[in-house]
Amino acid sequence: MRSFADLDAYIGRVPSRVVTRLGAIDFGRGSEALYRDQMPGLLTELADRARVESIIASSAIEGVVVADAARAERIINRRAATLRNRSEQQLAGYRDAQDYLFRQDWRPLNAGLILHLHRLLFAHTPMAGGTFKTEDNLVVDRSPGGGATVRFKPVPAAATPFAVDDLIDRYQRALATGEHHPVLLTGLFILDLLVIHPFEDGNGRVARLLANAMLAQHGYTVGRYVSIEQAVAESADAYYQALLDSTHGWHEGTADPWPWLGHFTSLIVSAYTVFTDRAAAARTPGTKQHRIREHVLRHAPVTFRLADIRTAVPGVSDQTIRLVLEQLKKEGKVRADGSGRSATWTQTSTGTG
Repeated sequence: MRSFADLDAYIGRVPSRVVTRLGAIDFGRGSEALYRDQMPGLLTELADRARVESIIASSAIEGVVVADAARAERIINRRAATLRNRSEQQLAGYRDAQDYLFRQDWRPLNAGLILHLHRLLFAHTPMAGGTFKTEDNLVVDRSPGGGATVRFKPVPAAATPFAVDDLIDRYQRALATGEHHPVLLTGLFILDLLVIHPFEDGNGRVARLLANAMLAQHGYTVGRYVSIEQAVAESADAYYQALLDSTHGWHEGTADPWPWLGHFTSLIVSAYTVFTDRAAAARTPGTKQHRIREHVLRHAPVTFRLADIRTAVPGVSDQTIRLVLEQLKKEGKVRADGSGRSATWTQTSTGTG
């Protein structure tokens, strides 16, 4: 599609900041094999956690929210007998689509795969997924007063099937030459797919699902162990601004891809940084209780939840975390606010410094 028309001119000169990020991404990819050999149990734990975080975060970006976290986890882990509303239905659909990509051999990349992912997304809802849009659409920002500003104009509905096939063909031919970094080509593919905007609904979710799968195809599997979607949700304004900045002039072939590719590569670098930190924490000498204590007193934010500690210090049980927190509470270093799953913990002035 547009971004692949003349790759040498479009991304031939890579900004230095992106070169640095690609180096960090390749280094991270090399470390994955080491951890797979030495710490398979940790990776299984991280993958289970990232699966839940990714499904919840990518759905929430589109306003699909199940407020009860425990209920959301039951749906994701297929322990909910019924789906009560549209948000629960769509959460289950994202679960099915992500599991399909991570647990099946989904290749080759083609229009049929993209349509299948969309079909899975909406399989539990009254909406029939799995078909391209039949009417032209616009991507707009809506103000609280009801006004709308056009963010960008996607490819017309009549041209969508050809545009998707053309994008896939150009992407695969670019990969075959080996002349450009696969992470950049993946980022360009996602950019073009989002500008094509092939569906009436679900475009962002399909794109994020594909991004993880395509990166993994090239050996960058960090998205299985750290939720890139959660990082997107936490930086949603920057994510959408980068996309917008790289869509100006897209139809005319004059768009600047680097705002988007810069943000895309920064998300992957951040994921590898988190992955390395969590793996290193699991290998740190000392008891599990000591590792929890050190994290709470030296690295945790002033106010945190038990789930934050669970994420930061992998390989420890909730019971062990609670034991440490209760001990720190007796020492006057933290205080509890609330109880149960919604409880937060706050460091006291005597427990910091």
